[in-house]
Amino acid sequence: MITGPSGVGKGTLIRALLERCPGLELSVSATTRPPRPGEKDGREYHFLDPREFDERVGQGEFVEHAVYAGHRYGTLRSELDRPARGIVLEIDLQGARQVRKSLPAATQVFIAPPSLADLRARLESRGSDPPEQIARRLEVAPTELAAQEEFSCVVVNDDLDGAVRELVDLAASMCAPDD
Repeated sequence: MITGPSGVGKGTLIRALLERCPGLELSVSATTRPPRPGEKDGREYHFLDPREFDERVGQGEFVEHAVYAGHRYGTLRSELDRPARGIVLEIDLQGARQVRKSLPAATQVFIAPPSLADLRARLESRGSDPPEQIARRLEVAPTELAAQEEFSCVVVNDDLDGAVRELVDLAASMCAPDD
């Protein structure tokens, strides 16, 4: 599982990791937030309306779920049941804590920015969120960053190539061909 504050580059790092480790697959999270331009249901997220999200929570279909920046996010159990040598979860801190309880053997990686100022610049430059959403994300970022000590692996995303190499090294056992 890979977590870290919004805007830290988790998605970019995970895409690079998946390119280098073909045995890994990304779990597609569910969310109640509306799709951003270019996002497709079932590819970036399973976009659910709040009623459907609640129904699926009630039916026990989620491994974890949480509210982040005013929207609900979660990992559907069906995503972890797919045949793959390894499933990568891109998950927020609340969800990571829930997954840690139910899947303690999972590799847990925290992606950190070089600084809070860098994180702000990344959120603002990506241009996908309105200012109030950026403000909400930055409001929770210090708490998220303080939690990195809970994780056995911390990767500082100050150099993309170096951060990708660290992730690939961490996932090496999952990338190895079957014997």
